Amino acid sequence: MQSNNPFVKFLNDKNINIVAIGIPLVVVILLGLPVKLNLGDWTGTLPHINALVNSLTSLFLIIAFAAIRRGNIAVHRASMLICVVLGLFFLVTYLLYHLTHQSTRYGGTTDIKYVYYFLLITHIILAAVVVYFVLKALYFAFNGDFIRHKKIVRWAYPIWLYVSVTGVLVYFMISPYYK
Repeated sequence: MQSNNPFVKFLNDKNINIVAIGIPLVVVILLGLPVKLNLGDWTGTLPHINALVNSLTSLFLIIAFAAIRRGNIAVHRASMLICVVLGLFFLVTYLLYHLTHQSTRYGGTTDIKYVYYFLLITHIILAAVVVYFVLKALYFAFNGDFIRHKKIVRWAYPIWLYVSVTGVLVYFMISPYYK
């Protein structure tokens, strides 16, 4: 059951792999840029917006999980599509922020810094990994392969939820150090 939707047609193994590898590479390149663009002070608000987006993503992931457990496919589908749109919006604003700002350094000196760095490192690694799983889950769902969709979602869902929740936690821990 192939879809005529152009987005669904874009989702194939080759393109999924390119996107899943390309996004982390672009992030690394942007983080390493010695000179940042000046697009105005408004870009300083992007981390706050991203924390809100991560919060909403967490909420809609939980709604989607509850909906599918109850057999409400329409609410599940709508919630997951909202999560995908939020994820795309997050990606654009995250890239824009790092195109215009140096990374903020954590300034805490107590032992809580170890918690912060643990959350940050696991968040970063899993954020890079989850893109592949989410795209594959979308591919299987859009093509009606719900057996493979369920198999990959066993990995994608908890990773995505962890990434969205830890994104908010990391934000709150580092927000006092934003300029």
